[in-house]
Amino acid sequence: MAWIYLIIAGLLEITWAVCMKLSDGFTKLVPSAITMLALVLSFVFLSLAVRTLPLGISYAIWTGLGAAGGFIAGIIIFKEPASALQILFLCLVVVGIAGLSFFNPHH
Repeated sequence: MAWIYLIIAGLLEITWAVCMKLSDGFTKLVPSAITMLALVLSFVFLSLAVRTLPLGISYAIWTGLGAAGGFIAGIIIFKEPASALQILFLCLVVVGIAGLSFFNPHH
């Protein structure tokens, strides 16, 4: 169950990052409210995950999911440019996250 909590926490991190951009500096009510709710829930689910998973692995996966998801959301939702080199390094982040997960002795 802890892994599910961690994935939910990572997805919520992506959600709050996207909504924060949509909030236009917290000047738009609905995206601002979603940002705050997703932020709090992301921390709640992360805290549930670290009750049984190691902190270092959990935090690295949580931030990695957020970083990779935010990068992809920026490209898809906000039409931000991405170079081939950036995409290569994003793939390295994903491989690192998978490695942390796969080689976790608590898995």
